[in-house]
Amino acid sequence: MDSRRRVPRTDAVLADPRLAEAARRLGRGIVKSAVVAAQERARRGEIAPESVADTAAAALPSHAATLRPVINATGVLLHTNLGRAPLSAAAREAVLAAAGCTDVEYDLETGRRARRGEGALAAVREACPAAEAVHVVNNNAAALVLAATALARDREMVISRGEMVEIGDGFRLPDLLVSTGARLREVGTTNRTTAADYAAAVGPETGFVLKVHPSNFRIEGFTAQAPVRELARLGVPVVVDIGSGLLAPDPALPEEPDAATVLREGADLVTASGDKLLGGPQAGVILGRADLVERLRRHPLARALRVDKLTLAALEATVRGPRTPTDEALHADAGVLRRRAERLAERLPGHDAAAVESTARVGGGGAPGVELPSAAVSLPASYAVPLRRAGVVGRLESGRLLLDLRTVPAELDDGELARRIERAVAAGEERPCT
Repeated sequence: MDSRRRVPRTDAVLADPRLAEAARRLGRGIVKSAVVAAQERARRGEIAPESVADTAAAALPSHAATLRPVINATGVLLHTNLGRAPLSAAAREAVLAAAGCTDVEYDLETGRRARRGEGALAAVREACPAAEAVHVVNNNAAALVLAATALARDREMVISRGEMVEIGDGFRLPDLLVSTGARLREVGTTNRTTAADYAAAVGPETGFVLKVHPSNFRIEGFTAQAPVRELARLGVPVVVDIGSGLLAPDPALPEEPDAATVLREGADLVTASGDKLLGGPQAGVILGRADLVERLRRHPLARALRVDKLTLAALEATVRGPRTPTDEALHADAGVLRRRAERLAERLPGHDAAAVESTARVGGGGAPGVELPSAAVSLPASYAVPLRRAGVVGRLESGRLLLDLRTVPAELDDGELARRIERAVAAGEERPCT
């Protein structure tokens, strides 16, 4: 008898208790797709017809979205392609709590409308007392667009030629700013711009002076930059894009600007990312003078750029809560990482595994040139594909796959990671060639 005739009907497979429960949790469409794929494998003779339900159940995702959780073992703390900063447990719990109905814009005492996300805004103000007021939009580019539109539409922004940066994926800051209707007044040269250059350009048409931290590249040698405290004397608003999102100085990154210091030096507004060194969700944080923040908040464009309740919840929990995974990774002890790498390599006999020294970096357009001593497990390069399929992402270097442990959370059990590596490699060896 043709085995294809023995392939069970779709409705019969969907009646399996495991798949019926999964349909309630994930949706019928996702489960049915897994069943149809398993039936096709049975028709091709890859699995026994009696295994269709088992195969479909094993193929089901853990949740209804296509985004898959991964282990970042690249050694890049803020990997843009992997979602940048991983949220803390406190932030994840806050997101879950806010997923239903919540008082995001409602005063439970008075029963009236309230300031949207006041808790998150208050948390950022408390963490950065130098800021009179705070506003949050959906990313740092949006923060700059809102500032340019509200303060410099049909006027000029004065900016150094050395700070006309590309911010990623082909998007360039000059193009972004010009799209708001503002005019760019470029001053200085690529490597040297002084306060006198800015002063010569400031006039009645100036909306504000924009200073951008070159967070994804470095210029060395014969260079000069105008300090914020000198720009603050020019008589026009000074907006500083610090980029990476530090609210206060961090000894591990002495050259990375922070909001508190820049505001104390005289900046009127500071813009920063929430999902970089701040360690929170994607957001653009605007801090500074109360009148200017309010002007931006009341601009019609602010409505289109506002964040949702989940972002506000995650941001507040990030700022108020315990140390973030990003902060822990940044300050991890290299000796501890080395011992973890040695133990993990010992758990992988027969896999040509070795503990090696490594160099991690911040990434995400932050702290260019800063190298973080780290440790990694070195594996054959051929392991890269099966491990990626299993959600473990490392980096290839000198013909080997490195799993850098600075970016692998310490609470992740190394024994479980070793077992995951072994299962992934075994599955890769069994996977048929296509």
